[in-house]
Amino acid sequence: MLPNSENMSEVELVEVAKPEDNEKNERCSQTLDEVGSIRNGFNIWIFLKRNAFVLLTMAAVAFGIGLGFALRHINMSEREITYLTFPGELLLRMLQMMVLPLVVSSVIAGISNVDRKDFGKIGLWTFIYYLVTTVVAAFTGIFLAVVIKPGKSSRHTSESSPGKTEAVHSVDAFLDLIRNMFPSNLVEACFRKPQIYQQMVSLFFVINLLSFLSCHTLLSLLLSLLLLYELLFSDCVVYLDCFICCLAPTAGTSDGINVVGLLVFSVAFGLILSSMGSEGKPLRDLFNCMNKAIMRLVSIAIWYSPVGIIFLLAGQVVKMTDAAEIGRDVGMYTLTVVTGLIIHGCVTLPLIYVIVTRKNPLRFYGGILQALSTAFGTSSSSATLPVTLRCMEENLKMDKQVTRFMLPVGATMNMDGAALYEAVAALFIAQVNDMDFNVGQIIVLSLVVTAASTGAAGIPQAGMVSMLIVLSSTGLPTEDISLLLMVDWILDRLRTAANVLGDCIGVGVVQHLSRHELQTSSPAETNLVLEENPPSKSIRKHRDHSSCKTQ
Repeated sequence: MLPNSENMSEVELVEVAKPEDNEKNERCSQTLDEVGSIRNGFNIWIFLKRNAFVLLTMAAVAFGIGLGFALRHINMSEREITYLTFPGELLLRMLQMMVLPLVVSSVIAGISNVDRKDFGKIGLWTFIYYLVTTVVAAFTGIFLAVVIKPGKSSRHTSESSPGKTEAVHSVDAFLDLIRNMFPSNLVEACFRKPQIYQQMVSLFFVINLLSFLSCHTLLSLLLSLLLLYELLFSDCVVYLDCFICCLAPTAGTSDGINVVGLLVFSVAFGLILSSMGSEGKPLRDLFNCMNKAIMRLVSIAIWYSPVGIIFLLAGQVVKMTDAAEIGRDVGMYTLTVVTGLIIHGCVTLPLIYVIVTRKNPLRFYGGILQALSTAFGTSSSSATLPVTLRCMEENLKMDKQVTRFMLPVGATMNMDGAALYEAVAALFIAQVNDMDFNVGQIIVLSLVVTAASTGAAGIPQAGMVSMLIVLSSTGLPTEDISLLLMVDWILDRLRTAANVLGDCIGVGVVQHLSRHELQTSSPAETNLVLEENPPSKSIRKHRDHSSCKTQ
């Protein structure tokens, strides 16, 4: 049966069109492959651009460790090691240069920009929550570092380390902290701080002469000398050739920035500036501009850090007596920090949320997963702020009056993860250098860590600057920060996620505590708040703020 005209036309059409369709399909597939390859290349380029600093830091750590092990076989002299670590020394000096202006400008700018109208019950609960969680995080880190002792197994002591710390009474250390809070001279506080020291005096001389004395005579003589110098038995230290006794505490000074005193002054100055209204606007603008300028300088120094890390780590590896033991210590340090962050994020913060709100925290965590993943990816609290606002307002339906006040403040002032990390890191460096901290020094450390983390910027690798503040304030060697840089690229991301988690939990807690005040707010007031602080303006502000910074 012959096909009809319609069927014939279809068959002919199909037969004629088939080769052309094949060519078109081949071209289409080639075009799709090209588009796919271009898209993949574009995605790779975007990934490299976004993670350039992390990749450079990881490469610097690997290259620095490899260079150090390669140079260990040369048996370098101290002078040669000094030359090797010189680029790393420049990095530390650049970061130390930014400590003073960064602390003063960031704290004054942050506090003075808080409107007194917003600082009602919501503002009060906000700052109470931030203070409590930061202190709890610091003590969690201290407890884990004291129990686990990540640096105690190391026998490494660098030549520049001061060795064991001078014995300081807990009361003296606490009084030093109070004195530092109220510096008598602000200019002097920029480079010197008050400190109690103990003068040593020889009471007895050659030990062989004492062997002719009876125990009763020796005890009577010792008691009379102790009474003469107004000392106790606990102040005595016995050496091979003589008895040494500590005199009564003597007031003195030590080199270094009085960070605690400057922070207290900056907080008080910021509060007064905030209360002055329009009269204080020119000075507020000055400190805001200064803060942005300092952040840009910090970002430049941070981009130099991969170069400094290479030579700092190389010099540290060359000076190591037991590299394997140091590696184990750094691993234990990392484990301690990660354990502390898990405890704070999965136990402490949910417990606070449950106790205050009586709600299931799992649903809350589900609503902020995107913000936490963004914080881990960007390692910046400020850059994560737009995502955090969207998660809190759209996913969890939080009141915008609370989110628009708490989250911007928390992105710069609430640093739970940083406080925990700095506490562990300070005690780790003390243990590596065979330094023992008593109760008073640990209390001082917790307060310094709380203050330093509050003034830290919510930008990538800003923790190095605040870590230098803690080390210099507690008398620990700053050059040993190179031990922390080996793993700081990953710990920085984890503590940023902990910081953002603390901000989000704080919104839920403060909204529950201020629910009656929020219910009495009129819709007109709510609309006024949103008009004064629209999402785009807030997001744009903090994007600009984070672009000129680099945590």
